[in-house]
Amino acid sequence: MADITQLLQRMHAGEAGARDALFAAAYQELSSMARFRLRGGARDTMLETASLVHESYLRLVRVGALRAEDRRSFFAYASQVMRSVILDSVRERMALRRGGDAPKLTLHTDMAGELAGDEETILKVHDALKALEAADKRLAQVVEMRYFGGYSVQEIAESLEITERTVRRDWEKARLILLELMQ
Repeated sequence: MADITQLLQRMHAGEAGARDALFAAAYQELSSMARFRLRGGARDTMLETASLVHESYLRLVRVGALRAEDRRSFFAYASQVMRSVILDSVRERMALRRGGDAPKLTLHTDMAGELAGDEETILKVHDALKALEAADKRLAQVVEMRYFGGYSVQEIAESLEITERTVRRDWEKARLILLELMQ
C-alpha cells in the first residue's frame, strides 16, 4: 500500500489514477473515522459508514483541487468534509421532519422526540463550534478532530504540532466554552 503523502504528491503532479489510488489506500482509515463519528452521536442521521465515506469522497472530488499536502492534513480535511456531510444529512432530515413540501400533520409519538434530540445536538454543536472558531481557531480544530474525526490526543498533537498536554487543556477549555455556548 502506497503512503498517503506520496499519493498526494503524485496526484498534485497530475499522475493519472493517483486520486483513485489515494482513496483506495485511505479507505480503511476513512471508514474507521466514519464508524467512530456515527457511533458517537450521529447514528440517527440515517447515514451508514459506507455512505458517509462515499459521500465524503464525492465531495472531495467535486471540490476539484485537493489542497492537502500530507497524510495528516488530508485526514484533517476529510474530517471536516465528513462533518459537513453529517450536518447536511441532519438538516435535510429535520426539514423533512418539519414537513418539507408535505401538508402539516401533527404526530403524537414519544419516538419522534427521542430522534430529534441527537440531531438537534449536532446542529447546536456545529453552531457553537462556529462561534468557538471565531474566538480561537486552534480550540475549534481540536474539537473538530476529536469530536467529528475521532482522533486521539496523540494524533491531534502530532497533526497540530503541539504537546499532548496542550491538546488535553485545549479540549477541556473548548468543552467548557461549547457547553456554555450551547445553553
